[in-house]
Amino acid sequence: MLTEGILATDHYQLTMAQLYHSYGLADRTAQFDYHFRHYPDYGDHQAGYCITAGLGPLIDWMEHTWFGPAEADALRTVQTSSGKRLFGDPFIEWLTRSDGFASLSMWAIPEGRVVHPKTPVVTVEAPLAVAQLLETPLLNRLNYATLVATKTSRAVEAAGGTAVLEFGMRRAPGPAADSATRAALIGGAAGSSNFATSHRLGFESRGTHAHSLVQVFIAESGSELEAFRAYADLYPDDCLLLVDTINTLESGLPNAIKVFEELSRKGHRPVGIRLDSGDLAYLAVRAAAMLDRAGFEDVAIVLSSDLDELTIWQVRNQILEEAGDYGVDAGSLLDRLVYGVGTRLVTSDGCPSPNGVFKLVAVKDSSSEWTAAIKISETPSKVLDPGRKRLWRIYNHRGTATADLITLDGFDPGVRPIQLVHPGHPEVGRILTARQVSRVEPLRVKVLESGRRVGGDFGDLEAARARRSADLARLDPGVRRLVNPHTYHVSLSPELSNLKQELIAGLQM
Repeated sequence: MLTEGILATDHYQLTMAQLYHSYGLADRTAQFDYHFRHYPDYGDHQAGYCITAGLGPLIDWMEHTWFGPAEADALRTVQTSSGKRLFGDPFIEWLTRSDGFASLSMWAIPEGRVVHPKTPVVTVEAPLAVAQLLETPLLNRLNYATLVATKTSRAVEAAGGTAVLEFGMRRAPGPAADSATRAALIGGAAGSSNFATSHRLGFESRGTHAHSLVQVFIAESGSELEAFRAYADLYPDDCLLLVDTINTLESGLPNAIKVFEELSRKGHRPVGIRLDSGDLAYLAVRAAAMLDRAGFEDVAIVLSSDLDELTIWQVRNQILEEAGDYGVDAGSLLDRLVYGVGTRLVTSDGCPSPNGVFKLVAVKDSSSEWTAAIKISETPSKVLDPGRKRLWRIYNHRGTATADLITLDGFDPGVRPIQLVHPGHPEVGRILTARQVSRVEPLRVKVLESGRRVGGDFGDLEAARARRSADLARLDPGVRRLVNPHTYHVSLSPELSNLKQELIAGLQM
C-alpha cells in the first residue's frame, strides 16, 4: 500500500530529493541528526527527562520498504500548476535504482534509555536524497513513541513501584494505538488492554468487564449481583469486578464481596475490584476497609478514570492522609493499588509533541571531505550543533549521571580533566577532574550498516525495559521530580563549541 511505503512522506521531501538529483547532489553522502528541542511541559507539571522509543518499528519499516512500480506510477500522475508532470523519469529511475534504504547507515541510542534535549538520539549517514526521504517517516515513528514512553515512565514513578496498565486503545488516534502500547511497555507499564499488540509482543493483555455487563443484566430484569455472579462463574480465577455502575459503597462493593465469598468457598481466589469514577483516593480507602473486614486484604484495587502521573501522585498522598481515619494501613493499601492509565497517556495530554527534528549536520564535498553544516535561528533552541559527533554520558563518583557531553567524532573519553561548555553560552562552562568522574559511557551504537542490522536485536522490549530501569536508578532524584524538575546538563566539548561559533560567525558576516 502506498500509505505504508516509501511515499508515506511529506510532499516537500520528494520535491527536494528531485532537486538534489537534478543538481547532481542526490548521491552526495550526508549526515542528519534526530533530536528533540525540549522536554514535555504538561502545564501544571513538567518532565525532566525522556525515554526514547520507536527505533525498533522504524528499522522494521525501513527493511521492508523500497521504491517499486506502484510508487513510480503514483509519481508520474502528479502535475505542476501548469499541467506538466512534476516528477520526471530520470528522478523516478534513480529512485528505482536506489533500492530503498539499503545504502543507509544509522547510529542510535537504544530504546528505553533516558535521553535529553538537543542530544543526537539518532544519526543517519546516507546519500543526501535518501536521507531526506527518511525524515518524515523517522519523525513520525520516534516522536510519538517517545512521548508515550516518557509519560508512562513518569506514571510508573508516581505509582511507587505498583503496576501501571495502559488502557488507552479506545482513545488513541487510529493505528497509533499499537505504537502507544509498545511505547508504554518500554516506559514500564506492566501490561495493556490492547489484545492483538500485547499478544504479538509477548505480553499478557489485561482488563475486566465494562459497565454494560451490569446494565444489560438490570435491563433483563436481573441485578448487579447476578451480573457479578455470571462473570465470576465464567472467570473464577480471573475475577476482577467493576463496582461503580450503581453505587460503589452501597451496592458495588457489598455485591462484589458476596461474590468473592462464594468464589472462596469454591476454592478460588478473587483478583480484585476496579474503581472508575468519583473520589478515587477516598473510595480506595473505604473499599480497602470493607474488603479487609471481609478477609480479602490481598485483592487488588484498580483505579482508572483519566489518570496521569500527577493525579496518581495526588491520589497516593491523599490515601496517606485519610487511610488511618478508617483503620486502614496506608502502606498496605498503596502496595495493592493498580493504575489503569488511558486517555491522558496515549494523547500525551498537555504536550502532544517534543518538537523532534531531523537536520543536516554534515555533508561530503566534491572531494569526499566532510564539511560541517549548521542552521542558525533567532530562536536559540533551533540553532544546530554542527558536524559529525559522538554522545557520551558522564557519571560522578556516586555513579549518578551528571552530564551528557556532545563532542566531535575524534573525542578521547579517557582524557581527564573533561571540559564542558554550555551549548548556548560558550563563555559558560565547568571542568570535571578525574576524581569527579567515575565513568564516561558512549550512548549511541551502530544499528544499521549499509541497510543491514548490526549490533543486536533492537526490538527486544525486555531489554528496553531493563535499560529504562537502570538509567532511572542512575538519574538524580531532582531530575525525576514530577513538578519543576532540576535541569540536567547537556554540554558541548570545547572543540565542538568552537566549530559552532566559527560557523555562526561566518554566516553572520
